Amino acid sequence: MRKKLMNNLGLKILAFLAAVTLWFLVVNIDDPVTDRTFSDIPVTVINDSIVTDANRTYQIVDGTQKVDVTVTATRSELSRISAEDIQATADMRELTLGTQVPIQISIEGHTYEAAYSTPRNLQVQIEEEARNNFPITPTTIGTVREGYVIGNLKADPEGVTIRGPKSVINSINRVCAEVDVSGLSESATLEATLILYDANNNVIDQTLLTNNLGDEGLSVEVELDQTKNIPISLDTSGISAAEGYSIGDISCEPQELLLSGDGDTMKDLDEIEIPESELELSGLTERTEHTVDITEYLPEGVTLVDSNASNVVVTISVNQPGAQVFEVSTNAIVVSNLAEGLEISYGSTVDLELQIRGPEETLDSLSLAKKVSIDLKDYTEAGTYTVPVSVELPEDCRLVNDVQVEVVLREASGDQTDQGNNNTEEKE
Repeated sequence: MRKKLMNNLGLKILAFLAAVTLWFLVVNIDDPVTDRTFSDIPVTVINDSIVTDANRTYQIVDGTQKVDVTVTATRSELSRISAEDIQATADMRELTLGTQVPIQISIEGHTYEAAYSTPRNLQVQIEEEARNNFPITPTTIGTVREGYVIGNLKADPEGVTIRGPKSVINSINRVCAEVDVSGLSESATLEATLILYDANNNVIDQTLLTNNLGDEGLSVEVELDQTKNIPISLDTSGISAAEGYSIGDISCEPQELLLSGDGDTMKDLDEIEIPESELELSGLTERTEHTVDITEYLPEGVTLVDSNASNVVVTISVNQPGAQVFEVSTNAIVVSNLAEGLEISYGSTVDLELQIRGPEETLDSLSLAKKVSIDLKDYTEAGTYTVPVSVELPEDCRLVNDVQVEVVLREASGDQTDQGNNNTEEKE
């Protein structure tokens, strides 16, 4: 009986299959096959010379530069696989439909049943390659040290050749070399970053572009100038009044300018003079303002820090016979009957000029403190008004001309309203 069982081939095969089945059951129970997904696996493009050798270029679209990879393997094997072990490749020789390249997954050194990417294809856009030359504009970010200002900027090189997809090349509107000048206190050559902008001032991605900057890269020569406040002087020898009149105070606004230049020039610069030829004003009978373009009188190599501050206004007061000119700040005006809920300002007016006629000894001792006022009883709503000014004068003195001031009335907050009413009561 024993010999019969040992010589039964069919029984042996059945036993072998049963053992294998049992082994598989045990393995799957102890180390089951399962799936695991690895995210953001970069796709490497190979054999792209098939496209580039034909003077064409490609652009990866639809966010398929990175994919998710699902791997099927035993649980123990999956635990040993990391994202770095996974290679996702797209062979341009397998380009189909002119836009899709299948993505192949390999995991060297590991045993697995299957591996696939999501999406399965790399989406590309094939187009004609173009190249163009662009001038480079140097730009800065950050703030230099106090007392300095940026002078000349020069990019090195001053131009660049950029190659890439025709659509991207055609979208380039401006090429900049950007340097950070934070805390800079002397002229220097700084390493720069090449930044491309389109017509809407959006930064263009340079991933698909190449340039001819090479290993030397891009730099910008930054020239720093020193800054200094320089007073303005006036040669007033050419200013004269009409017969019977006399020249009063002569002043200019601004009284000094913030200028920049190289260290040696700024060190020796003490003032900027407006010459007699600019102020040849004769026969004056009233207050006169004369505007001067100060840039004409700046030394060579010296510039305004604020290029919009080139105008200097020279103000010439003229005294009429038997009269003197008094300047009164708008802050010194006594306000009466300011309506509740309103606050007052004087716009651009800073000082009032009052010409008062009277005996010389009276005018010499005249004080206008708390004697210049306005009455707002007829101005009860917010707005801008021209209001007559009242001046309390001695009996032997009078104003040469009527005086008015521009008043701006606005709605006030609660605190400001209370304060404004209290001030008005004190003035009354």
